[in-house]
Amino acid sequence: MIYALPTLAYSFDALEPAIDARTMEIHYTKHHQAYVDNLNKALADFPETAEKPLPELLSDLERVPEKIRLAVRNHGGGHVNHSLFWEVMKPGGGKEPAGRLLGEIEKNFGDVLKFKEQFGAAAMGRFGSGWAWLAADDSGQLSVVSTANQDTPLAEGKKPLLGLDVWEHAYYLKYQNRRKDYIDAWWTVVNWDEVEKNLTSS
Repeated sequence: MIYALPTLAYSFDALEPAIDARTMEIHYTKHHQAYVDNLNKALADFPETAEKPLPELLSDLERVPEKIRLAVRNHGGGHVNHSLFWEVMKPGGGKEPAGRLLGEIEKNFGDVLKFKEQFGAAAMGRFGSGWAWLAADDSGQLSVVSTANQDTPLAEGKKPLLGLDVWEHAYYLKYQNRRKDYIDAWWTVVNWDEVEKNLTSS
């Protein structure tokens, strides 16, 4: 299986002012592209491994050949994480969740505000590079988790529903060291319809 950048559903400047066009362009065409290129390079000599779906590999890294395990973890994780990241944002997003997603958030966190506070704390509390996630376990229970680098909740047996990239390359051109400002602005572009779709899909 040869991996490629997913097609963005919006232009680089579509998420402004929350995320500036230059950051989007570099993030997508340079950082994400590098994860894709390095993943394909790592899998090139391991066709049996390459045939397996990437989420399956990331869910059970011990079954990935040791020679390429770290590359699949880092670059495969980077590809999966960013592919979801682009989809859970949209121009004119940020309205409150509704439907089943809202019900599950209220059930697991009390209300949307408490969920956002917990999610924001996970994003702020991630030392160095990593992600904050809303994820679901096999029973459907939601939780907020944080992962380092390009690790994914898949490795913990959880399905990622919503993810926020808090690597500095995701925000530094506009926000410099003001990660909280980036997090606060990001809520205005969240695509809650896509998050609900992630929740309800098998």
